[in-house]
Amino acid sequence: MSTDATTEEGPRQRADVGSYEDIAAAATRTTGLSDFGGTAHEEGLRLLVEDLASPEAGLTPVGNYFHRAEVKSALVGRLLTEARFTQFPEHADVTIERPIFVVGLPRTGTTALHRLLCADPGHQGLEAWLTEFPQPRPPRETWEQDPVFNAMQAAFQRHQIASPEFMGIHYMDATSVEECWRLLRQTGKSISYESLANVPRYSEWLAGQDWTDAYARHKQNLQLIGLNDTDKRWVLKNPSHLVGLDALMTVYPDALIVMTHREPVTSIASACSLSAEATADTSTTFVGETIGNTQLSMLARSWQTFWTSRQKYDDRQFFDVDYREFVQDPVGTVGSIYEAFDIDWTDAARSEVVRIDSESRTGKARPSHRYDLSDYGLTEERVREAFVL
Repeated sequence: MSTDATTEEGPRQRADVGSYEDIAAAATRTTGLSDFGGTAHEEGLRLLVEDLASPEAGLTPVGNYFHRAEVKSALVGRLLTEARFTQFPEHADVTIERPIFVVGLPRTGTTALHRLLCADPGHQGLEAWLTEFPQPRPPRETWEQDPVFNAMQAAFQRHQIASPEFMGIHYMDATSVEECWRLLRQTGKSISYESLANVPRYSEWLAGQDWTDAYARHKQNLQLIGLNDTDKRWVLKNPSHLVGLDALMTVYPDALIVMTHREPVTSIASACSLSAEATADTSTTFVGETIGNTQLSMLARSWQTFWTSRQKYDDRQFFDVDYREFVQDPVGTVGSIYEAFDIDWTDAARSEVVRIDSESRTGKARPSHRYDLSDYGLTEERVREAFVL
């Protein structure tokens, strides 16, 4: 979710989304940069912008601003990384070995598990502010002196006030390790757009795409961001890894995949609720049953694609986590992952995992979420049928 769509006075508004050319020009003005590194991103983003301007999207003035900001953010990220790639050519020599990817349907414990795995001092994740503004990760003690970091943190704080229900579902601030879809969308490919609007033509286009170029750029970004932490293992997570497994394994052939499992009825209801909260007041059509139909279709397709692809790869690179067992014993689950992948479960790693697990159960990061499948025109039978292999 873009963090610049809300001010202290309330959500910003626009009469329309604008054209792709208009948004690209705005990204250039914002950054002072003009090298997008080619045009590979344009096909998807142009189609997305056309869809967002259509009656099917039904965007409100708030929605026009919100979705324009999302597209602009992808273009800003692409411009910034192209400049950083040139500024730090040594990033290309960084080796990424046996990265861990946490995958699963939304609301299956992926966020909590991802953050526990990132607690290990020998691991690194993608902090929210660096997914928006990729650069070699500065020393942690310098972040509060960075104007970009402070702007991002202020934006998250405004969002916490404006959307407390969303933060109860998925707490975020600039320091949080987050999903890596912002890196993938630099090539115009992201299921995040389908989770935020009714964009049927973009959805159809995305379903037929090869994601290899998106993961190649994803890796370049990791090499850049981790330039000062080359001794640390990457831990990533994103629901779109379900649909992009073949591309992921092409770019990261030694990847370790941790897949979370939860009853799909609960998962889909919760995912729909998250989409509804994230897009409140942005559309007259992306509500209720439309959210239910689009999210069930997209997530069931992604899940089916993953299982079809998974059969091609060494089963030793995969570890399955039952949501109920994870909730009952989070630290033990992490230890089992380390054992399965032959990763050293050091005292320092275990201590940090225990600490983060304890912190996650209280305070503002403690989950709070209510949802009902019927709110989105779905039945338990229909959801279960969609996830039969």
